[in-house]
Amino acid sequence: MAGILYLVATPIGNLEDMTPRAIRVLAEADLIAAEDTRHTLKLLNHFDIKSKLISYHEHNKEKQGLGIIKDLLEGKNVALVSDAGFPGISDPGELLVKDAVAEGITVVPVPGANAALTALVASGLVASPFFFGGFLPKSKKNRKEQLELWKYIPATIVLYEAPHRVEEVLKEIKDCWGNRKMVFGRELTKLHEEFFRGSISECLEHFKEQNPRGEFVLIIEEGSESPPEEEKIDPLEQVKQLIETGMDKKTALVKVAKENKISKRELYNRLIAEEGV
Repeated sequence: MAGILYLVATPIGNLEDMTPRAIRVLAEADLIAAEDTRHTLKLLNHFDIKSKLISYHEHNKEKQGLGIIKDLLEGKNVALVSDAGFPGISDPGELLVKDAVAEGITVVPVPGANAALTALVASGLVASPFFFGGFLPKSKKNRKEQLELWKYIPATIVLYEAPHRVEEVLKEIKDCWGNRKMVFGRELTKLHEEFFRGSISECLEHFKEQNPRGEFVLIIEEGSESPPEEEKIDPLEQVKQLIETGMDKKTALVKVAKENKISKRELYNRLIAEEGV
């Protein structure tokens, strides 16, 4: 029988957030696949866990993933961990889970700390519905395109961001989405945990006095604007355009009538009347 792939949440800062179940699963696993083995080894040593440790990260995920799937199919139990929080969220674990499911391997989540939810529930903004976007693209051009796509999402938006980029990203968000209310959480569950609540502009002012440090979770309120209505093309014009591309009249009428949920007869009569003019 195939083994089990365990997705084990690890602390995002405070070691006391490691659950007894997570400790047991890691101790009993045949293999622990970690994003950064040096980082995870400190955690394992703290809890006196001796299981075999292997690397699984963004740069080796395809090759190493094949080996892990092979181990699972041979009956070994594998525990997947990230550097902090739940594996599979904004990290390569997502691909391993997908491959395991495709092979019919049992995947078992072992819940624990998560930075996005930790910041969201303490933000004071509407927590449901929310949209989790993870990290925005590194390229400014790609970020702009992504922000345009997410501008009208009807939910509170949760993002991750690195300290060296957070000011630039917030300026781009303000330019694209407007000066919305927001909250950031940083150094969550650690000694210097901080929450800032205000507008995007106020947050940027805050960074002038205090340089960004630590990993950030950005919680940004839903926008008040509605998406612009798309300009609708008259169904009759759609029919004529299709005919011009070479489609026969009957097929064009059937297609456009179905797509617009209108009577084919009505559309046909309009076309005949126009042709008779």
